[in-house]
Amino acid sequence: MRYKLLGKSGLRVSELCLGTMTFGEEWGWGSSADQSRAIFDAFAEAGGNFVDTADFYTGGSSEKLLGQFAAEDRERFVIATKFTSNMRPGDPNAGGNHRKNFTQALDASLKRLKTDYIDLYLLHAWDFTTPIDQVMRAFDDAVRAGKILHPGISDTPAWIASRGLTIAELRGWAPFVSLQVEYSLIERTAERDLIPMALGLGVGLTAWSPLASGLLTGKYSAASGNEKRRLDQAGFVEQSQRNLAIAAAVQKVAAEIGRSPAQVALNWVRSRHGVIPIVGARKIEQLKDNLACLEFSLTGSHQDFLDNASRIDLGFPHEFLARESIRNVIFGGTFDQIELR
Repeated sequence: MRYKLLGKSGLRVSELCLGTMTFGEEWGWGSSADQSRAIFDAFAEAGGNFVDTADFYTGGSSEKLLGQFAAEDRERFVIATKFTSNMRPGDPNAGGNHRKNFTQALDASLKRLKTDYIDLYLLHAWDFTTPIDQVMRAFDDAVRAGKILHPGISDTPAWIASRGLTIAELRGWAPFVSLQVEYSLIERTAERDLIPMALGLGVGLTAWSPLASGLLTGKYSAASGNEKRRLDQAGFVEQSQRNLAIAAAVQKVAAEIGRSPAQVALNWVRSRHGVIPIVGARKIEQLKDNLACLEFSLTGSHQDFLDNASRIDLGFPHEFLARESIRNVIFGGTFDQIELR
């Protein structure tokens, strides 16, 4: 395991992050307390120190179990959790990004995690109702109170996140240091604006669902019956012709280099733009297989093969500005002579 700086925070986090949505069986799937403990311990023994959860994962059990597991060596771990989700259905103020939910969610997470502070506290999803300046002020107040060390953001449009960063810089408030996005060979649309924004503004990147809800592991490639229904119920990835073709490309590379499809897919993600994949597992064997993605690097030809198999249209204005005719208008035919940053 190697370590990366998380944005401009100075925090050193492991190059893989352990996702704990599987900790607890309250949702009808997941891992028992003993299985979750074994997964956590194996990740820590491999050098992992970056762990991700959220208040609503398995109804709060994920945070409770993580708090128990990390308590023995709390200072070693960089714990990330999130707020936004409504924990009391029917109560309109029990969810969202506003200060009331921010405050009650943060205090509840601190109790479940049995800790005095949270290393990285993320807004989980943008609600389109709370002004971003209020969100940034709430984050700054929590940092000054010592309840959180760093703010983060997830599942939010790039223009909103960048505006929040600008407000924080202008007013001397704590900025977002981490951006969490869905990112995998199947879901690459974050490359249009979110990833360039993060790279340009010095924000760390973590990727959820780097295996596309399991489709890139190979086990759903010819899925039918119960397996197909389970993938459909995950609600995040479609078994389209395109997606199955990408999964087949991953399997082809995996067969050529003697690695599992999951290892290949994770290796591709962690080699892109300095992204840290969030890996989850229901069984210890799954985690060990995922950790093995750190043992090798994809060759340039394999990288190109996967890139081409999963390529997306970046859309306007990116495709327009990349045209040779437009570059000639801008640079007067000197584009190839300019050293780009």
